[in-house]
Amino acid sequence: MRNRQILNIALPAIAANITVPLLGLVDVAIVGHMGSAAYIGAVAVGSMIFNLVYWLFGFLRMGTSGLTAQAFGRRDFSEVIRLMVRSMGVALSIGLAMIVLQVPLRWLMFWLIAPTADVMPLAKNYYRIVIWGAPASLSLFALTGWFIGMQNTRIPMFIAIMQNVVNIVVSLALVYGLGMKIEGVALGTVIAQYTALMTSLWLFGRYYGRLFNRHSSTSHLPPSTTSHLSLHDALSKVSAVLGDCRGFFTVNRDIFLRTLCLVSVNLFFTSAGARYGAVILSVNTVFMQFYLFYSYFMDGFAYAGEALCGRYYGAADRQAFSQTLRRLFLWTLGVTAVFTILYIGWGMDIVRLLTDEASVIATASQFVIWAWLIPAAGALAFLWDGIFIGITATRAMLLTSVVATLLFFVIYVVAVPTLANHALWLAQVVYLMARGVAQTIWYNKVFACTAK
Repeated sequence: MRNRQILNIALPAIAANITVPLLGLVDVAIVGHMGSAAYIGAVAVGSMIFNLVYWLFGFLRMGTSGLTAQAFGRRDFSEVIRLMVRSMGVALSIGLAMIVLQVPLRWLMFWLIAPTADVMPLAKNYYRIVIWGAPASLSLFALTGWFIGMQNTRIPMFIAIMQNVVNIVVSLALVYGLGMKIEGVALGTVIAQYTALMTSLWLFGRYYGRLFNRHSSTSHLPPSTTSHLSLHDALSKVSAVLGDCRGFFTVNRDIFLRTLCLVSVNLFFTSAGARYGAVILSVNTVFMQFYLFYSYFMDGFAYAGEALCGRYYGAADRQAFSQTLRRLFLWTLGVTAVFTILYIGWGMDIVRLLTDEASVIATASQFVIWAWLIPAAGALAFLWDGIFIGITATRAMLLTSVVATLLFFVIYVVAVPTLANHALWLAQVVYLMARGVAQTIWYNKVFACTAK
């Protein structure tokens, strides 16, 4: 029974994750035939900007997921609805603020990335269009987290696949049908984002509309006032829907700061690798695809941890919580073993599929051992992240990430004089392991004791 529950959540999430690199490949293929390499660079820079900014606001999904799962477990459907309203309100506010502040934001991001002169104007054109999709994109984060908290990953899977298909079809139509250049690719992205948002809201209304109507604050007002609300009644209704937001913002603050730690490590990893030249940078980029491919699968089980552990924690069902935890670790062990065998046995074959550059392939053989270690190093960190989000142990996530981040930089600084790029990978592997080990210690020493 537990295995079925886990797979019902994990498999749709994995399917949705796998569609992500497909979109990037199609975008590159479209701009790759526009007659200049600068178009590829512009899409890469533009995508990097929005991926980075949206990643910082990932708390809209994670915080909403854990809190909603707990409210669902308690059968507190009024709180479930309030969480959706809060998260959507915050998402829309941040999205609109990004549009209002798009000029200083653009200046900051382009200063950080510093694209070349030929790429800069094209990347700015891409940015000026895609920024208008920010409210839709961030709202989708909130809705996805809410759906996961409601134990439903099928709707997010459908939305992710549909969004990517719409993006591809519209971009192709605008570029090859209407003769647009990079603006067509950017506009296709925005149209797909709003199409996905409208579809998500429609599916919410179809499957959860009755829940919303039954547990919205209007139902708690006297019948005589529901059709003619005074200002006082209207304010009371808004207050009832929003409720106490302190817990919501505390959780999201911790996740935001924890994400800053992850971003700092990833940005430094890329920039430090670039200092060793184009070949090493390419090798690091190739092996990071190994990391991402593994993460697509582990994220599915992390989502299951968010939804199920949050649900049983909210319901105070210790037996179901413990059973789910054991099953999740067994699935993690299995997935990690499969990927480790895959990378050890066919790691260099995968490298040759990703690139035909002889210098990159030759150099990759010197670093392939780090790819072998990625699954085992990251397994605990991936799974515990999902479980901690479910039980809203976000302060522990933040503190363990700070410790692991400091360890990453210390190891790199100490080892780089003798190990060069190997020091970067050593720091990355230890960083992943440290997150998982620290979270395990916290769970056993703090959470398991206080939950008794």
